[in-house]
Amino acid sequence: MDSTLFLKALVIGLSIAAPVGPIGLLCIQRTLAHGRGIGFLSGLGAALADAFYGAIGALGVSAVIASMVAARVPLALGGAAFLAWMGVQLLRAPVATEARQAADATTPLKATLSVFVLTLANPMTILSFVAVFASISTGHVAGHTPGASQAATMVLGVFLGSALWWLGLSTMVSSVRHKLSAKTMQSINRLSGAILLGFAVYQLSTLLPR
Repeated sequence: MDSTLFLKALVIGLSIAAPVGPIGLLCIQRTLAHGRGIGFLSGLGAALADAFYGAIGALGVSAVIASMVAARVPLALGGAAFLAWMGVQLLRAPVATEARQAADATTPLKATLSVFVLTLANPMTILSFVAVFASISTGHVAGHTPGASQAATMVLGVFLGSALWWLGLSTMVSSVRHKLSAKTMQSINRLSGAILLGFAVYQLSTLLPR
């Protein structure tokens, strides 16, 4: 394994996960409501989706890339609808104590799959990975596909970098969750729901003709 290439990909994975968007917001909210495990698994869903898109981008599977980009509009619509649905659920969520007692409503599998699907709703991520991987792959000439070993190294680095971010974020948030009152948690749920609805509206706005 090329350690330099792996470290570059690890940093890219961290930088992709770090910006606070709808995924970060969900990770934070779920950690507060259900604990570090559910929060981390939610973030892990995003890391898996990044790894999936990264693999396609690194291997340069042009037919798959073209089909995913062509499906941008329906995927974006589905993602916006999913965000809006989760936003409404948070706005209607019970107070924190009840939510914690009903933690089984958000199972580990549901937590991971929901964020995995939500992250996949942005197929333009593939193009980002194609450009980034082309620039960091050692000995790689722009416009050519890296070898299988390089591709595996880059995808693994991106996945672990992203996963490390979600582990750190969920651990940090978990350390303060028991210090929050039920009223504060309910306010966080409502604010999170409103912000998710805002992200849904923004995602729809990106589809409007310029």
